[in-house]
Amino acid sequence: MATTNLGDLRPGSLVNVERSLRVGDEVGGHLLSGHVAATVPVVEDRTEPGYRRLTVRIPAAWMRYLSLKGFVALNGASLTVAELDREASTIAVSLIPETLARTTFENTHVGDRLNLEVDPQTQAVVDTVRSMLPDLLDSTGASST
Repeated sequence: MATTNLGDLRPGSLVNVERSLRVGDEVGGHLLSGHVAATVPVVEDRTEPGYRRLTVRIPAAWMRYLSLKGFVALNGASLTVAELDREASTIAVSLIPETLARTTFENTHVGDRLNLEVDPQTQAVVDTVRSMLPDLLDSTGASST
């Protein structure tokens, strides 16, 4: 409960739910595990012609796992990162009409907290490289400072 926004829900609250993937099913998007890393506040909500753009503030510890045009899961929905600002520690996602019609994002506003999930494969690669880099630099004689 401390890691998610589930404590904010009330009877009748809508949530995004998708059936689990079965072995042999076609994968038409990104793989999600449902492991919430943190909650992130919506800091900007803009409506543009043909889409809506939500900007969220990401805790610094999780920013390293996100990349422009990579994917992120917010409230259980896999979305493409449309903007990324490492200095401000924010990302933006674009919500097209189809996404708005099939998810709860129509009811999302500035100040709401969304569940954040990062790609576990990206997380494993980044963490492995970060842990190995000092040893690799030392073995080549390069300075890590």
